Amino acid sequence: MNNEAIVPFKIDIPDEDIADLKVRLKQTRFTDEIDDAGWDYGTNLSYLKQLIQYWLTEFDWRTEEKALNEFDQYKTNIDGIDVHFIHQRSNYKNAKTLVLTHGWPGSFMEFSKIIGPLTDPVRYGGQIEDAFNVVVPSLPGFGFSDRPSKRGYTPERMANIIASLMNRLGYEHYGLQGGDWGSTVSRYIATNHSEHVTGLHLNFCDSTPPANVQNTDPVIEELTPLELKRLIASRAFAHEGRAYFEQLSTKPQTVNYALNDSPAGLAAWMIEKFQSWSDSDGNLENSFTKDELLTNISIYWFTQTASSASRIYYEQRHAECKPRPNVTVPTARALFPSEIKTPQREWVQAAYNLVRWTEMPRGGHFAALEEPTLLVDDIRAFFRDLPEHK
Repeated sequence: MNNEAIVPFKIDIPDEDIADLKVRLKQTRFTDEIDDAGWDYGTNLSYLKQLIQYWLTEFDWRTEEKALNEFDQYKTNIDGIDVHFIHQRSNYKNAKTLVLTHGWPGSFMEFSKIIGPLTDPVRYGGQIEDAFNVVVPSLPGFGFSDRPSKRGYTPERMANIIASLMNRLGYEHYGLQGGDWGSTVSRYIATNHSEHVTGLHLNFCDSTPPANVQNTDPVIEELTPLELKRLIASRAFAHEGRAYFEQLSTKPQTVNYALNDSPAGLAAWMIEKFQSWSDSDGNLENSFTKDELLTNISIYWFTQTASSASRIYYEQRHAECKPRPNVTVPTARALFPSEIKTPQREWVQAAYNLVRWTEMPRGGHFAALEEPTLLVDDIRAFFRDLPEHK
């Protein structure tokens, strides 16, 4: 590929890869489980068996592949990496531009429900002035982007790659939206390339206490019931939900041999996060369909990116330690009630130019997939009030 070329791309998984997947699924050797374990010990055995059987007998990758190929996809080489991305232009002349960035264990397909409403708002009940040209990159090491073979592809480096992509596409100004690692990458774009960023919209925000805050333990009696509920949830996540984070931040390669070899193992590893981090009330399919879950997992499986994607945790932990500058561009925080971490609003205000804070009525960590309408409405409202840039 010419290093400056932008080449059209279509997903086309070989038939033999699909056949190999089915063979491996048939040969799954499930582990045992304690009676009435539910999801307390990790992925529930009964549900995993249902999902694997569905993957084997009912899930149709070609149907999902065709749907994803309805989006305009491309590749281009930046910083030694062939970067895959969707570039969906709006038909409206004065459309703004928005970059949507995913995290782990998600992928670019998380945004499949909101690309249409963002690019063609009138068709989906919005106004012409709410139209966006949408760019959805697959982060290096994820999905159909290349897997880095060298150290150092940190979120900040990925942010610089996306900024270079937007420059190559000819966009002088653009907005950013992200959750999970997408929020971290977007923050780096907003600080390192602020002259190009019109606004930053986050549905996940991992802020730390300001330097002048000596005691970060809140006075329980001073908290509202909602604040207390969030504090309890955040502490529960820190106590029970971070094993994956420590593993991937320190020795990711060890577990990834199993994930790259067993589709059932990969599914078990990933769906536990979708179950734990969503507003599903204990039933995963209150938030996601089996087809949605398996499309996302299949992207990891067919591209063999379970290992390369997880290295983002290691690279961030072992990156050069330097203070993050505050975000000066206008920032919105869409707070979904089942988010895994909820920093205090004062902390967010200290680190960002916070101009919008929305308390969502429902939803969790995977907002674009769980509650696409709520997310789109908030994105529209935020950028509608910002300076006009094309």
